[in-house]
Amino acid sequence: MLEVIQDQGLGARYDIYLPIHKGLRAFMCQLRPRVGALDTEDEAAVTEALEAVRALIVLCEGHLTKEDTLVHPYLEECAPGSAEGATAEHRDHAVSLEILAAQADLVARTRGTARVSAALRLYRLLALMVGENFIHMHAEETDHNAVLWGTRSDAELQGLEARIVATLTPAESAATLRWIVPALTPAERLEFLLPIRDNAPPVVLEEILSVVRPYLDGAAWSKLERGLRRAA
Repeated sequence: MLEVIQDQGLGARYDIYLPIHKGLRAFMCQLRPRVGALDTEDEAAVTEALEAVRALIVLCEGHLTKEDTLVHPYLEECAPGSAEGATAEHRDHAVSLEILAAQADLVARTRGTARVSAALRLYRLLALMVGENFIHMHAEETDHNAVLWGTRSDAELQGLEARIVATLTPAESAATLRWIVPALTPAERLEFLLPIRDNAPPVVLEEILSVVRPYLDGAAWSKLERGLRRAA
């Protein structure tokens, strides 16, 4: 499988997939072992884990909708047929998310040995969903970016991303940023936040930093503060 990963100029052009996909991968990778190690007799732990599963489902559903309504039509304008495979996979992903949500509800309703079995199935379904999404996201980052980079300028891609961001509700924005910003490298984090600092009211950056601060360690936070000051 790894031999299919080739140098396709990744990082040389503006990548609309990089931030959100890093955030989704981080969320999925943190949640999967948490569900796998869940103590089904600890009601508080079960409630918190299921809330996290549902939060991931909501984030994934929103991501599918944004790509289906904004990114895929844009890709089809660039190269007819280029989004057909991903659109079909999105329909499968939507069904997987419905199944995952139903299983989370079953874990919430059951107790004892029935809950143990339900939680194990939830873990396995989650692992399958994560695996499917990882392969899907890689295809988007390579195949779709090849189309976008071959037909559109970075400025045009930034415009597409701005249209996507404009559709986010405040709750969606906070949930997305909570996972995106900590998942980025220090350089990517700064590149992601500088346009917000320079083009939005100061309160917007302050709100973003308040959301992500609890999820950055001391070194990461210090680097971000220094970077924002140096670039001022």
